[in-house]
Amino acid sequence: MRLLVLYGSQTGTAQDVAEQIWRESHQLGFQGPVLPFDEYDMTKLIEERLVVFVVATTGDGVEPDNMKLAWRFLLKRSLPAQSLQGMQFACLGLGDSSYPKFNYASKKLSKRLQNLGASSVCPVGLCDDQHDYGHLGVSLSWTKDLWTALKGISGLDESKLSNSHQTTVKWSVKELPKDSQIAPMDNLLWSQKQTAHSFKILDNQRTTAVDHFQDVRFLRLQCQTEDLSWEPGDVLDVQPQNSDEAVQTFFNLVREHSLNFDESTIVEVSSAHQDMPLPIAYSNPLSILQAAKFVWDLSAKPRQRFLEVLAQNCCDEMEKEKLLEFSSAEGIDDLVAYVNRPRRNLLEVLEDFRHATSSLTLQQLFEMMPLIQPRSFSIASDVSALSLDLLVAVVEYKTIMHTPRLGLCSNWLKTLKSGTELSGVVKRGTMVWPKDLSIPLIMVGPGTGIAPFRSIIQNRLYAQSKGATIGPLVVFFGCRNKAADFHFGNDFSTWTDAKQVEAHTAFSRDQDQKVYVQHLIAKNGAHLARLIKDLNAYIYVAGNSNNMPKSVKEAFIEILDGDADYVELMIKQRRYQEETWA
Repeated sequence: MRLLVLYGSQTGTAQDVAEQIWRESHQLGFQGPVLPFDEYDMTKLIEERLVVFVVATTGDGVEPDNMKLAWRFLLKRSLPAQSLQGMQFACLGLGDSSYPKFNYASKKLSKRLQNLGASSVCPVGLCDDQHDYGHLGVSLSWTKDLWTALKGISGLDESKLSNSHQTTVKWSVKELPKDSQIAPMDNLLWSQKQTAHSFKILDNQRTTAVDHFQDVRFLRLQCQTEDLSWEPGDVLDVQPQNSDEAVQTFFNLVREHSLNFDESTIVEVSSAHQDMPLPIAYSNPLSILQAAKFVWDLSAKPRQRFLEVLAQNCCDEMEKEKLLEFSSAEGIDDLVAYVNRPRRNLLEVLEDFRHATSSLTLQQLFEMMPLIQPRSFSIASDVSALSLDLLVAVVEYKTIMHTPRLGLCSNWLKTLKSGTELSGVVKRGTMVWPKDLSIPLIMVGPGTGIAPFRSIIQNRLYAQSKGATIGPLVVFFGCRNKAADFHFGNDFSTWTDAKQVEAHTAFSRDQDQKVYVQHLIAKNGAHLARLIKDLNAYIYVAGNSNNMPKSVKEAFIEILDGDADYVELMIKQRRYQEETWA
């Protein structure tokens, strides 16, 4: 029986879960592919009888990029009401309950499929990143329930799952002669179907004080082509690379265990299944050095599939048993304690499991290694500014591991010198601005959340310089200390001196009592309420998704005389928008 698995994935987690469901389905005797939405012809959905959807929700309740076109197609009014009545489906959502629109994309999809006549074989699964086990807290039990539900439909035998350690592979790996031609790889963006632009770094400087706990980078980029344009609120996707240290560590392990490949080994990767699309990264022959530098995410924490594949050729019983336990539903507590909490990366796992590592093959490596995913950054300048600017917080933190944990992309960007070229793709952001320039904008952007607001402020002031009438621009910025992490301090001085922007700054640690942006909103309540009620102001909130968005929203409700319904109406009308990140 055919079972199609479709996924919408932004960071690779939903893809990982979808592929696991696909592998299990094949063991149970199903046939059919696992595909991202954008690799599947949605007009064929009408012919499908059984489909499993795995859908991540990004940002403020938005579907992933590789699902956008498919979602637009499903929303077409011209689709007949019962067009999917022959289809049964199951939907698993991946989300984060710290966001208000938790798992919105999967809930919307399930509802729409039922509107089109499809019937659901089990309730929507709602995975939560906040769960102690992450998405596994729901996905493992949901998948088990899915097979139970499908037992009645197809008569499948679940016992086939419990006693087999999966041998279904995605790729075939063939070693080529060492003198084979390989293409250079520095500027590929693997998961992008859009055109990547080439940028030259004009400037890369630290904006925080040297003794401040966090390094934040201000990068100015110049596009090498003429035809690039962007709107305020848009984002730039960049494809990071592994550090030379991480690559060196990987090849030290290869040499230490005398594995039968090295940096210069060249391979050709092809799909082991007719309907399994090959990642762009594997579309040409590549060397293992290229894979280790540009393709595999060596800083990632290993997922269950990595540990399961690592166990395959292991001849040490204790190691093999432990790895298989980690990759089972029963071993999840141990997995969380070993990988998730300390944020152990896959190189450290390879160092710990020496026997398993000593028997690694090229086939296993290509099967288990996660691919580097692009990272998105809000553009912090208007197109009129003639440079594309980014504000990047460098991720570095301590766990029980003896070396600090480093964010792959931010630490890579930190090392890039002026004059270096890099590739990037400009994507539409989620923020929508009023077309009427006279409408007031109230912007709340603590920390690096200020980035998109610098872009819209520059945009409005440029329009004003060309004769347009613009409404009040009110911005709330917050950080710890004026002297340590006041991003764009010079811009704020210029704007306020020229009376172009009404700026309110909260430096939380510069006085005995901590002051945050929500306190300044309350303090200016009457003035803001007038802008909102009388002049239809739009409110924008950007920054860390921890407690800030909730506190800010409560502050706005308070200054509007506790009228929570009015704020909810603003959200519906897109007059109150949030763009937050974990």
